Amino acid sequence: MEELNGTGRMHKVTMSNRRTCTINGVNDVLSFDIHEILLETEQGMLMIKGNDLHVNRLTLDKGEVDVDGKIDSFTYSDVSGSSHKNESLLTKLFR
Repeated sequence: MEELNGTGRMHKVTMSNRRTCTINGVNDVLSFDIHEILLETEQGMLMIKGNDLHVNRLTLDKGEVDVDGKIDSFTYSDVSGSSHKNESLLTKLFR
């Protein structure tokens, strides 16, 4: 689903065979390892879980990330609103 929000960036997730995915509308990569990737997107925090996960391409000026590996789940957490921009990552995650 393609959706433009207030910043003009589109958030889009495209996945093929649970092995590769391209994500647009990414503001920041907060952490990553072979089991979990945490992204800040236009639609909130996105946690990707799986095995042998790798960030192959990262272009933050365009807001694009390519991920390879066995993808088990995508989990969104609504962390939006301009009043929360200066909060720490832990505060955002445990709200």
